[in-house]
Amino acid sequence: MFPLRDSNPLRGFPVITLGLILVDIYVFVQQLLAPSIETFTVQYALVPANVNFSDFGSLTPFLTANFLHGGFLHIASNMWFLWIFGDNVEAALGKIKYLFLYLISGILAMLTQYFFFQESTIPMLGASGAVAGVLAGYLILFPRHTIDTLVPVFLFPVVIGIPAAIMIVYWFVIQFFSGITSIIDTSAIYGGVAYWAHIGGFLAGIILTGILKNSKPNYGSN
Repeated sequence: MFPLRDSNPLRGFPVITLGLILVDIYVFVQQLLAPSIETFTVQYALVPANVNFSDFGSLTPFLTANFLHGGFLHIASNMWFLWIFGDNVEAALGKIKYLFLYLISGILAMLTQYFFFQESTIPMLGASGAVAGVLAGYLILFPRHTIDTLVPVFLFPVVIGIPAAIMIVYWFVIQFFSGITSIIDTSAIYGGVAYWAHIGGFLAGIILTGILKNSKPNYGSN
């Protein structure tokens, strides 16, 4: 399933969402232009084995890794999901709280993945965990919205309106069972998709949105 658009767009320009997308694109370009992509990536990505909680410098990647990506498809998919779902959440929470949701979800996503794979020397990077927090926010705030989604039916792509609650919960269930598999299957521990970052970011988004929305009842403002 691939989301195409939210059928209930809100008024107001999503300044923070667009800003985050532009920052991610800028950082990705810097990765590509760096004299050594590998050196640039290792410097700013989160390498669990390098984490030392008594050394602040080794902790900054919990934030900076959220702005790195491993390829064009990686950044394109993350930014597309952020664009589809982020504008509504930004309008509902307000710009500052939305930015807080995004950044903290991303940090906690990285922390969750680190918790399960502390000895890994594979760099962790990508905005997926932060975007998962935004998806969680959308689920809490707009569970009845419909998402026009591209779905393969007998190998042919068909656009179907799917309730946001069904689509996002389905996505989370896949991430959860994939995360369990990544722990059981030792061959997947040190590489591949960081499913636990997705799970951690999503759960953080659920909790944070619950707190933030209760302090701002006006969901239609931007």
